Amino acid sequence: MTTYTGGCHCGQIAFEVDAEIDKVIDCNCSMCAKRGGLLAFVPADHLRLKTPATQLATYTFNKHRIQHHFCPVCGIAPLGRGTDRSGNAMWSINVRCLEGVDIAALDVQHYDGRSA
Repeated sequence: MTTYTGGCHCGQIAFEVDAEIDKVIDCNCSMCAKRGGLLAFVPADHLRLKTPATQLATYTFNKHRIQHHFCPVCGIAPLGRGTDRSGNAMWSINVRCLEGVDIAALDVQHYDGRSA
């Protein structure tokens, strides 16, 4: 398993995540389509926030299953926290906010979140 560092543009949000990132989700829901992120999902215990959770601004919508976190300073949305369909805690990671990831080498899977 690889450990990646990630965060927002200004550095107010920083984290480490243990994951093997080869596939990502490109979702077309109303939020993801505007944000343009590529998502990877990991169990909650695979991510470590390096900055206090109080520095995260949060937005929820639709079914409120994911707390979309973003930086209140620079506006970048590097991650979200929620549960999978079985109720297990997980993080969604915007892989564009990780260091050392070759986006062009990833298998991008399209998800129709607009219809979900």
